[in-house]
Amino acid sequence: MAFRPYENELVGLGQFTLFFGRFFSELSFKTISGRELLKQCYELGYRSLPLVTTTGLIMGWVLTIQSRPAMAKFGAESWIPGMVGLSLVREIAPVITALICAGRMASGIGAELGSMRVTEQIDAMEVSAIRPFRYLVITRTLATTLMLPILVLYADAIGLLGGYLGISRHLDLTLGHYLRQVFDSLAFSDLIPAVIKTYCFGFFIGLVGCFKGFHAQGGTESVGRAANQAVVTASLSIFLVDLIAVQITDLL
Repeated sequence: MAFRPYENELVGLGQFTLFFGRFFSELSFKTISGRELLKQCYELGYRSLPLVTTTGLIMGWVLTIQSRPAMAKFGAESWIPGMVGLSLVREIAPVITALICAGRMASGIGAELGSMRVTEQIDAMEVSAIRPFRYLVITRTLATTLMLPILVLYADAIGLLGGYLGISRHLDLTLGHYLRQVFDSLAFSDLIPAVIKTYCFGFFIGLVGCFKGFHAQGGTESVGRAANQAVVTASLSIFLVDLIAVQITDLL
């Protein structure tokens, strides 16, 4: 009786594990719809650029403004460009961008597939032997996996530009000198782990959104519930993956 409140969570975890395994068992590049994959890359990736642009610019700008007074106390204002570059590339840009994209991508996928499940469109596809899992789930998950690293690299660049806008008000620093200081403080060992984990972020954003929408039950209210649960679960998975990635990087 003491474990009954957690029964639904355990069942959901088991269903997600099976869903996770089914993704790799049905993954076949010969059967993937290239047209649908490109469409999802456009819808989930390209259409997220305005949101990522705004977020990246604010990240770099605010990080510079907030850190400048503390750095000035120690006479280390010249270190701000390097600090901003390291902070953005290694941790802040990947995580914040992934969370922003989780709010847009996971909720959109969860609502779309949830609506298709409620209106029995997925059942109709199964009856017609279209294999909806491959057409709906695999294409969307691959799209988020491929597009999120590109969005994060774009957010890195925009964030560095925002950092320059924030520091140029207080220091007589040209853009070229600012970027030189940034890249002098960065190494491939800073960039590569950050890029690799963004693939994992994108994968779980897509898979969680598809899982919640694919298993929506009930009436139209389940569509909103699926979208809400997709965002919450995807955001939590981002933090868990980031924790594991940081531990592995620290060991290496």
